[in-house]
Amino acid sequence: MKPIENTFQEFVDAMQTAGEPAEFEAVAARLTRHLGFRWFAYLRLTENKPTLISSYPKAWTSRYFELGYQNLDPVVWRTRREHELFEWGGDAAAPTGTKEQRRFFEEATTFGIKSGITVPIRGGFGRIAAFTLATDERTLQTGRLAVEYKDIVQLSALYFHTHVTTKLNIPPMPPAGETTLTQRERQCLAWAARGKTAADIAVLVEIAPRTVVFHLDNARRKLGAASIAQCVAEALRRGQLP
Repeated sequence: MKPIENTFQEFVDAMQTAGEPAEFEAVAARLTRHLGFRWFAYLRLTENKPTLISSYPKAWTSRYFELGYQNLDPVVWRTRREHELFEWGGDAAAPTGTKEQRRFFEEATTFGIKSGITVPIRGGFGRIAAFTLATDERTLQTGRLAVEYKDIVQLSALYFHTHVTTKLNIPPMPPAGETTLTQRERQCLAWAARGKTAADIAVLVEIAPRTVVFHLDNARRKLGAASIAQCVAEALRRGQLP
């Protein structure tokens, strides 16, 4: 098993025992450091008060909400529009957005927050959440890291969102509708949730690899997921996985 796979498995195991915001923060902070970033932030926006769990400097997060920056933040704006992991900041990124948004990024850099990657998490009725890994280095190759760790980061973000929503009694973001997975689809997804490849699952379940892919694709389409990682998290949230 590769080191990054060990890191992910440790994260999954620790998420099972976390129950308080500080514990969730500690678990995600460890993962963040192992992936080469300095901070993480999980921000959930609904019609009610925003939910934030992060390792960002407290002075920055306090100022962020005091000034209502969640309504200005270009990363939040992109989270509302995009479905896949994206990168932001860094020397290679040209200034974008309004004058106020550019000033927001400039202010963030005074707290050391200069670049990062974000996973959008979407729910029904316009509800969103964002899981961000950030660094204080402009020259860090976030694009390379995004490609190298994309699946791990996306799956970690969705695991984090699911466990936080469940254990902190946060009302879940409602889906557009309910769909029931077959027993085989649930079985394949359950192994995928543990980081197993289609070839691994084929051996464990004793079916052909192409049949595993067929069941995973069916589950993804049923749940309206853009990726298997998102499909796993959505199935977990709907209680269709053990």
